Amino acid sequence: MSFGPFRGKPVAATIFQRLCACRSITSSLARRAKKMPDRPALINEDEFTEVFLKGSGPGGQKINKTSSAVQLRHLPTGIVLKVQETRSRAQNRKIAREKLALRVEQLQKGEESRLAVLKATKTKRKASATKKSHRKYRLLSQAKEEGADNQPPEIAEA
Repeated sequence: MSFGPFRGKPVAATIFQRLCACRSITSSLARRAKKMPDRPALINEDEFTEVFLKGSGPGGQKINKTSSAVQLRHLPTGIVLKVQETRSRAQNRKIAREKLALRVEQLQKGEESRLAVLKATKTKRKASATKKSHRKYRLLSQAKEEGADNQPPEIAEA
């Protein structure tokens, strides 16, 4: 036997109705109207040459001895790309092919390419953060000046 506001009703349904009444549910997709361009398709094997080079930099003797760095040369455009992000040759090959596809797409599409859109988005976010920071410190300095103006003269001089 149940007592209280849920008398004779399924409890879960009533709680859900109350939650929906006081909360508005919005989709994050509606806010994000601009869709990123799709990742470009990987380039055919016959359009580039692949060379494995000895690595350099941090990683010690092991990275200097093994040929895990990958250099790709795209034959139609002449783009040369060297990748040594990991100690694994297989991972470097995969990363190099993805980067080469992005670079070729950037050359073909220009401002509509994925790299250009990513760069523009990053620049816009940085500018927004800088603007927000400047606004914050400007308001803080104004509040500090107003606080100094409102104090009695003997305290302000000390």
